[in-house]
Amino acid sequence: MFELGPALSHLFQVMRSFATSHGVSPVLAILISKIIQTNIIILLVSLVPMLLVYAERKVSAFMQARLGPMNVGPWGIFQTLADGIKLMFKEDVVPSGADWWVHFMAPVVAVAPVFVCYAPVPFGQGLTPVDLNTGVLFILSVSGISTIGILLGGWGSGNKYSMLGGLRAAAQLVSFEIPRVLSVVPVLMWYGSMSLRTIALAQQGRWFNIIPKWFIFYPVIGQVAFIVFLISSVAETNRTPFDIPEAESELVAGFHTEFGGMKFALFFLAEYAYVFLASAMATALFLGGGDGFLLPNGIIPSWIWFLLKTFAIVFLFLWFRWTYPRLRVDRLMQFCWKFLMPWSFVNIALAGALVLVRMR
Repeated sequence: MFELGPALSHLFQVMRSFATSHGVSPVLAILISKIIQTNIIILLVSLVPMLLVYAERKVSAFMQARLGPMNVGPWGIFQTLADGIKLMFKEDVVPSGADWWVHFMAPVVAVAPVFVCYAPVPFGQGLTPVDLNTGVLFILSVSGISTIGILLGGWGSGNKYSMLGGLRAAAQLVSFEIPRVLSVVPVLMWYGSMSLRTIALAQQGRWFNIIPKWFIFYPVIGQVAFIVFLISSVAETNRTPFDIPEAESELVAGFHTEFGGMKFALFFLAEYAYVFLASAMATALFLGGGDGFLLPNGIIPSWIWFLLKTFAIVFLFLWFRWTYPRLRVDRLMQFCWKFLMPWSFVNIALAGALVLVRMR
């Protein structure tokens, strides 16, 4: 069985040995190796939104008995690439009443953190770029910086609709971040670690040689934590039915009304990259990471299992968009503070009680 992680580790070790044997210092060889690995991650993260945009068009078309993109390439597979090329050559127009510097920095601040957040994600055996002991905390804290970029986009556009969208986004993202963090607490309590790799590895194994020991299969605490995390993640990524910051029927396009070209593309790159990141986190926290299902581990590589589970959760994000209507702003906030928050605290208390029973 070919595992991509160990193979890549061996490849980079060979590259470092080759460099040091030709007079390159060991420190510089490691630095070059890390730079190459970082660029690979950045390239893959940049390609994920292109794939998800195409998938969303096809999934929505299937749900509405349409064809979706069909003309650019076989089955329209190059449509997203064509859109990207078009956006690259579109003129960057800044409104006369906008703050040019803030308008320029907003998409950069929104998209930059997402590349860093993929570092602790365990994509499979040996495929964790950086195994941080505080990986979960790192992702939750760094991803929150993107909220500043959205707020800057609304403030710097010199547009009232954009400003309202930015304020809505700030209120929504800050609010739903709390139940999202609280939903992860039972997982951290149960496994005693904040490393995504450690949590994923701890879920290996089977009960009665049949049922996977994934956290989602733990009665009550697993299901409640997963549901709260999923709903909060949908709200955190501004996806329908929580797309209040964009709300085209009310705010034209919300915080990115005055953005075009690559600036507009960066906002959507950040959104789809965060959708995939949230799905990858859910896979590692609740679905056993690269652990197989129904088949013994080793038949299918762990990274394929990880991607299959991640894309299954991504499909839920796409499915929700074409199923549920948009919530009102007041109902949205009530749902967060009066429903998700209490259930998160109840779940933490229940998980704590079960942990104490297990310790005895």
